[in-house]
Amino acid sequence: MEIDDLLGNLVVLASWPEPESVSWDQNLAALAQSVLVDAATVTAQLTDVSAEEPPSNVKGRLGTNWIGNLTDFQERDVQKLLRLGHGANFSVPGAGKTRVALALFAAAREAGEVERLLVVGPKSSYAAWEEENVASFQAPLRMKIFQGVPPIGTDVLLVNYERLDGALTPLSHWLAEKPSMIILDEAHRMKLGSNGTYGAACLALGPRARKRLILTGTPAPNGVRDLENLLGFVWPGQGRQAVTRAVAGGDLRQASAALKPLFTRTTKRELGLRPETTSIKRIPLPSLHREIYDALINQASARAAGSQDDFQALGKITVYLLMAATSPALLAVGTTRHEPLAYRVPPLLVPENAPLYELMRDLPAYEFSPKYEETLRIVATNARLGRKTLVWSTFVRSLTTLQRLLAEFQPALVHGGTEDRDAEIKRFRNDPDCLVLLSNPATLGEGISLHHDCHDAIYVDRDFAAGRFLQSLDRIHRLGLPPETETHITVLASEGTIDELVSQRLETKLQFMGRILDDPAVERLGDLDEEPPFGGGLDGADIQSLLRHLHADPA
Repeated sequence: MEIDDLLGNLVVLASWPEPESVSWDQNLAALAQSVLVDAATVTAQLTDVSAEEPPSNVKGRLGTNWIGNLTDFQERDVQKLLRLGHGANFSVPGAGKTRVALALFAAAREAGEVERLLVVGPKSSYAAWEEENVASFQAPLRMKIFQGVPPIGTDVLLVNYERLDGALTPLSHWLAEKPSMIILDEAHRMKLGSNGTYGAACLALGPRARKRLILTGTPAPNGVRDLENLLGFVWPGQGRQAVTRAVAGGDLRQASAALKPLFTRTTKRELGLRPETTSIKRIPLPSLHREIYDALINQASARAAGSQDDFQALGKITVYLLMAATSPALLAVGTTRHEPLAYRVPPLLVPENAPLYELMRDLPAYEFSPKYEETLRIVATNARLGRKTLVWSTFVRSLTTLQRLLAEFQPALVHGGTEDRDAEIKRFRNDPDCLVLLSNPATLGEGISLHHDCHDAIYVDRDFAAGRFLQSLDRIHRLGLPPETETHITVLASEGTIDELVSQRLETKLQFMGRILDDPAVERLGDLDEEPPFGGGLDGADIQSLLRHLHADPA
């Protein structure tokens, strides 16, 4: 049975008819005892309706080596998490979660509770941890990146989610050798829990640590199950049940109030940020584009009707339709999978009776993608005003096409295959002639700050991943913006296509997340003002909506 199920039902063992026949593994017994203590803490937090404790001397608990400044809301979060023992910090990106986490480790180390720290996060987060280490400690902690064998004498070990599954044995030993703390940075990456590779690895490592902490600004991108898995890591046997009980009544405001004692969250309002202006630009398709998209819908409908239980097949259909909503030509195979589309100026006349595949392949010769046309218009307008623009697209071929179309603005390009991302980002930041950065949320959606250099973003397309959308928004809207700064976000959506379905589903997800976190700013992002692993973040409700879009739902 899963460890979470065992720990969540320890009370059943109390009625075991022959207790003398039970032999406990030493580590499991220690874990069970700690879970019982944690259960009492969780219960006390959830049932205590009194006001929060007054501020205490947080800095006095961090030791003489600590030199980092803490804002009022960071001190508040540190105090609450110290009281919890384990915890979750759901503050928005830019609120300083990394510094709060290091402060918690410093306090636990000063108290003799732990000696070392394992940080699991994306590679893009390494720089922030290394920078905060230097800024927070007079004598920086001995921080190393895991390369297969934990280096001797390391205080803090950094490892990325991709390496976790293949490194469980050495990392488990490292955690168990000395009292340790484990932190999951961008913890939404393990939201699938035991059903995902990252989640299963994290759940296996968690019990080895004396203290557990998760950091993410998007804890429930696809709903309540994500939150159950995250808090299940923090409090094995208790966290999942706490979430289930809280949302059982269906009132998310009430659920938020019930769960609030278990996590901290600093909102953008608390950071003093001026709200971003986010709008959706609905774009009609030109005639040939519409004809091809509708033909693809008919083909996809027949395929989806026989693939309703095939998640991967439906994910592929979703990706194809997302491409087709921008330009069906993206589906045609070029000399390389990243070859840009070659647009013809002026366009040719559309030949009569041409096969669908030829029309799809040669579409750039007959029509200009209206999304690319709108992107070019916005970028040019911003450039005349001296403003740089961040352009997001899920697909690399779309990015390379835009790189060619926007050549006069000397765009920087960052995707999974970019050899030197830092050089491209540096050029965007420092070169006054580089007025555009092209990237996809899967590559650049986390771990980087662009708010000092750019205040305009365009989404050429979006998928169903609400968390990735929120994370990418925060690249240019975060702590450190001057109060008068205006941030503009434009989402492009082709009318009568899967783009409209994505908008509807993201609105539902963002409203759920905003209510469970008691943060109206998140809800507002779901209701825009009018003006890709396979599946793109699909969940069960997304699939049902997709089938209806394809007219393939037998119901």
